Amino acid sequence: MKKYFLSFAFALAVAGTSLAQRTPQPSTSAGVMQSVGVTDFTVMYSRPNVKGRTIFGDTSARAVVPYGELWRTGANMATTLEASTDFTFGGKTVPAGKYALFTMPGAGEWTVILNKNWNQGGTGAYKQSEDVARVTAYPNSSTFNETFLITFTNVTDSTAKLNVSWAALNLSVPVGVSTNQLTMAGLNKAVAEKPEDPNTLMTAANYILSTGRDLDKALALTDKAIGLQQNFRNLWLKAQILNRMGKVAEALPLAQKALAMGKTSNDGAFSFMGPQIESGIKAMQAKLPAAANAANAASSAAKGKKKK
Repeated sequence: MKKYFLSFAFALAVAGTSLAQRTPQPSTSAGVMQSVGVTDFTVMYSRPNVKGRTIFGDTSARAVVPYGELWRTGANMATTLEASTDFTFGGKTVPAGKYALFTMPGAGEWTVILNKNWNQGGTGAYKQSEDVARVTAYPNSSTFNETFLITFTNVTDSTAKLNVSWAALNLSVPVGVSTNQLTMAGLNKAVAEKPEDPNTLMTAANYILSTGRDLDKALALTDKAIGLQQNFRNLWLKAQILNRMGKVAEALPLAQKALAMGKTSNDGAFSFMGPQIESGIKAMQAKLPAAANAANAASSAAKGKKKK
């Protein structure tokens, strides 16, 4: 009896181990994350293989993905797309969040859908009333992909393309984000929370300078940082802003002062910023004759008008 009990216990242990053992799935799980500006996009999906089958076609072709029918856009659970901020999907505005990505293939065009019920096992629970975006996209031929693939390409600081590729077909949907507005909103909040922090002020001013917009605001933020704690970094930043505003004669002495201060600062950042400042000074010096000539010409023209 004892021997039987031990054998039974061993059998249960083996069965439990077998049930817990991970086995490979026919369609492997995959994910892709892409940052676009300050927004993070994450796609989670499963990757079926062609295996010699007809993938897209009408029902008579016995296609894996028939035309005109809703597809989970992958295998197993419905594919999901998550975005950390509001975004546009094929031109449609979509709130930040996680969505199921469905498609309805066709011979000439596809309907691509984002549905707010993201936790779906296939298409059985799909409701059109829960769609947040439905867009039309046009497929094109591509290099053959045995395994289903989703990628992001053509990435800029505010746009990208979401690509669905399988067999010899590729489908792209443009996505976009308001990177400048999002960034400025975050920087304005940071400045409001830490109005006396020189680093916060300089971070905001640096970003504004990089966009070339509202340079007066960038200058005001930099002046405040200099008033709180003058150093070669904020002097160089102010010189760059003034130079961008066309005020080269004002920018040059500030750049020269920043260079001199940086050499005695013992700031490790000067090792790579020093050459930048030196290069900037040379560029400003080269601009000065042209700027002076333009100013003289403008002054002469004004005097000529007064005489008349």
